[in-house]
Amino acid sequence: MSTARHRLALSLLLWAGFFVGSAAGAATLEELQAAGHLQINSSLNPDSGIVPGQRVELILETVTDTWFAGGTRISIPEVPGLVILQTEQFANNASERRDGKSWVIQRWTLDVFAQRAGDFTIDGVTLRVQINAGDDGNVAGEVTSPPQHFTATIPPSLAQVKQWVAAPEFSVSQSFNHSLKGLAVGDAFEHEVKFEASDVLAMMLPDYEAAQQPGLAAYPSPPTLNNSSNRGQNLASRTQRTSYVVEQPGSYLLPARDYYWWNTQGGELELVSLPETRIEVSGAAVADESETTGLAISPRQWLLLGVGLALLLGAGLLARRLQRALPLQRWRQMMSEQWHRLRAVFKPALATRLNPGSSSEE
Repeated sequence: MSTARHRLALSLLLWAGFFVGSAAGAATLEELQAAGHLQINSSLNPDSGIVPGQRVELILETVTDTWFAGGTRISIPEVPGLVILQTEQFANNASERRDGKSWVIQRWTLDVFAQRAGDFTIDGVTLRVQINAGDDGNVAGEVTSPPQHFTATIPPSLAQVKQWVAAPEFSVSQSFNHSLKGLAVGDAFEHEVKFEASDVLAMMLPDYEAAQQPGLAAYPSPPTLNNSSNRGQNLASRTQRTSYVVEQPGSYLLPARDYYWWNTQGGELELVSLPETRIEVSGAAVADESETTGLAISPRQWLLLGVGLALLLGAGLLARRLQRALPLQRWRQMMSEQWHRLRAVFKPALATRLNPGSSSEE
């Protein structure tokens, strides 16, 4: 009897252990964090000396002593005065040992750009992760990173500057599709201006406006923007192409342009210049047809006109003399004969029936 009771007690203990183990297996991300199996960290780079337009890295780290069982999704917060972007599609994965224990790290980087000076607070970023909890299986849910705070200020050297590029590197260059020597009226050429910088977005680079000059027509094309990433460094370029057509000879100038660059590595203001370009066009000016006020007559045309008037005057005088010398009846008869001869000249060459609709009466 005692043996049966012992077996019954052991079965009850096993069932109790099963139910307790099942309840304990329903772990959550909060419980994993509380138990030290999951850590969520955040940091800013840089965290001080920031000017508006400068790229700030918001680094989010998810650390676990097991492994990730699925991808991570990030909900980007909206902060007035800040542009926050996720430019990387994949996380930077790493592993390290801490106190003799192996940890897996998933590191995400968000780009933050301040649009004005002021104090900014980025509340916790929500990350949806899936962690393997060992015997408890995979655990999925949302976690929140610690908030971050920073200040963007305008240094005294930038106080009077309306627009600048804040980046470690910045340059501007120009080129032409062919030589500008020996240009004549009607010729065309293309002018290309290219801005390049690192750790900024292409939409933040300056715009180039073509100079409008009488006699040199400018036809700008929409700018070409390009963003790329190379070994963790963001590269941006903005290319502006303008087609010019020479309409009049003369001397033209594509003026020099100055662009302000805040060097984030040295923490100082620099000036990047685009040199001027002079264009010389030879040849005579093209007359504007709208300014023509009369019809020009050449000397040969004047001569033909004079001869025609002289013949007409002579014919009139001859007819008047004949009219006086001949009787009126004879004059009428002669004019009638001349009229019939003239009609015979314009008479159709074919018979009337072979020319339907002929007006000949003969």
